[in-house]
Amino acid sequence: MKRLQLSRRSFLRGTVGGLAISLALPPLEAMLDVNGAYADGGGEEPFFGLFFWANGLPWSAKHGAMQGSAGKSDLWTPATEGVGFAPSPLLVPLSRHKVSVVTGLEPKTEVPPLPPGQSDGHMRGFMVAMTGDRIRPMGFDHPSHTLTALRPTLDQLVAKHPKFYKSPPRFRSLEVGVSRSRFHEYGHWNAISYNGPDSTNPPILSAPALFDKLFAVPGESAEQGRRAKVLDAVLADARQLRGRLGSRDAARLDSHLEQLSEIQRRLSMSSVACKTPARPSDDIDLHKKTTAMAELLAIAVNCGLTRVFSFMLTSPATTHVFTNLGVGDDMHKACHDGRWEDIRKVTLYQMEAFALLLDALAKVPQPAGKTLLDRACIYGTSEYGEGWQHGEKEHPVVLAGGAGGRMLQGVHTREPGGNLCKAQLTVLKALGLPFDSFGFNGAETSKTVAGMLAQGIT
Repeated sequence: MKRLQLSRRSFLRGTVGGLAISLALPPLEAMLDVNGAYADGGGEEPFFGLFFWANGLPWSAKHGAMQGSAGKSDLWTPATEGVGFAPSPLLVPLSRHKVSVVTGLEPKTEVPPLPPGQSDGHMRGFMVAMTGDRIRPMGFDHPSHTLTALRPTLDQLVAKHPKFYKSPPRFRSLEVGVSRSRFHEYGHWNAISYNGPDSTNPPILSAPALFDKLFAVPGESAEQGRRAKVLDAVLADARQLRGRLGSRDAARLDSHLEQLSEIQRRLSMSSVACKTPARPSDDIDLHKKTTAMAELLAIAVNCGLTRVFSFMLTSPATTHVFTNLGVGDDMHKACHDGRWEDIRKVTLYQMEAFALLLDALAKVPQPAGKTLLDRACIYGTSEYGEGWQHGEKEHPVVLAGGAGGRMLQGVHTREPGGNLCKAQLTVLKALGLPFDSFGFNGAETSKTVAGMLAQGIT
């Protein structure tokens, strides 16, 4: 009997209301050649995710003399370096995924004297962390907080690099966000993904909208009933395919459809809550929304729909009010008021959300006992070191996942005063991209973060 051979980018297809619906398939043995590799050359390459949280960390003496005058402990930097470090209090939520941490880094780009204000940590730190370059001086206006990037952010650099995709998937990248609160309703403050100057990629801000985009549901905001029919639309194709699959592939297909069915059920039950107004109430549960978004991203990556995403938990200088934590004012104001304990609680909550994203990736099995997180290279960062004084020292960097064996896990490297662009170069090399250096306008470096890459990766 001739062995069934499927493409890695196979879809189940159907129609809703006369319009086409497509549903991507998870990895199946029928997609592999006799050597265990994907026959069409797709599949197990590492993927990249960018996770962003707002307003940095609670301040300590490591951030500067002024910050040190508050007399607060450093809750971020682990006490030991190397493999198997003990997590600091704020890193405990992430420790179940053996994340790696780089401490001590800071921006090294030049700061032009004109127009003034380009040293503001909210803006400078973000640009270096995301693009390896400074703010674009032309058009910058500090009083109105108007700014843009000189070049693409790291997610877009990866997604559009000619060596990253052997053949482009349906989505070169996906951009999602969780909190809708904004410091300003224009420009930079609404997105963390740039194509280049004055060109941002606005994030998808609801799980139903992301679901519709991934599974080709027509319309910008499909009605609940139409969403509920997506799986029904492709069941005939699924039954036909299932009859041609081996027993293990049939079980994988069943599991995939059951997972999507459960996600649809939850989205249907929360359809009213998903229709969030422009200024939502303060008690929106960011953790529940993070889980919903993360599960859909995990499916998108596992099904070969993309290998790049950005995840904006909270936007730069967020004004989200964490009433669930007993914080009465928005986070940005709490930073400037010097309310260290409130910022500690909020930062811990944001790290718990980061862990939920990693949970979703770790739950998806891969061949040889691996998980989707083993294929991941997740770069987690914020806009500066701390928010009280906009301090740029000790810029937080978390690296999660194994990048398909190219990146070591559970490592702490400390480099006080080190170049933040080392972190981006480390990511680019972990993804197998041909970069010998990274950074611009005074931040150029040819060195990666020590101890992060597997032996032989240079």
